[in-house]
Amino acid sequence: MTIKVGDKVPSGTMHTMTTEGPSAVSTDDLFKGKKVALFSVPGAFTPTCSAKHLPSFVKHAADLKAKGVDTIACMAVNDAFVMGAWGKDQKADGKVMMLADGNADYAKALGLDSDYSGYGMGTRGKRFSMVVDNGVVTHLNIDDEGYGKTSAETMLEQLG
Repeated sequence: MTIKVGDKVPSGTMHTMTTEGPSAVSTDDLFKGKKVALFSVPGAFTPTCSAKHLPSFVKHAADLKAKGVDTIACMAVNDAFVMGAWGKDQKADGKVMMLADGNADYAKALGLDSDYSGYGMGTRGKRFSMVVDNGVVTHLNIDDEGYGKTSAETMLEQLG
C-alpha cells in the first residue's frame, strides 16, 4: 500500500557516506521531532535527476529552511558510495543529505517502488517528494513522468 498524507512513515534504515565510510541512518532518528523534505529519484547520475531534480533542492535549500524545513534529504536506490560521489558532484554537501536505499527496502516500505528492469535498472524508487513533520507525512507528490510535481519549487509553493 502506498503511503499517503496523514500516515506515519515506516521505520527503516538507509545509509549515507561519511569520512569514515558508509553509515547507517535510522529513519526514526531522521524524522523524529523534525520537519524533513524527503525526495526520491530513480537513480544517481541519471539525466533528469542530475540536470533538474537534485539541483532544484540544492538551489532552494535556504528557501526551504526558511519555511521551517530542518533537513532536506535525497533518497535513491544506489549504494552510499555512489550517493556520496553524486552529492559531491552536485555540490549538495551541507545542503542536501544523500541517502542510499541500496536494496529499495525503504522505497518498498513506502509503497513507492517501481520496476525499472525495462531500462536495465531493476527495482527503483519512484520519483516523489514529501514533507514529513515529526514522522507524519503532510505533503506527498509523485511524478510518473518528468519531475515538475516533485521539484523544490513545487514544495516551496505548498509550504506557502
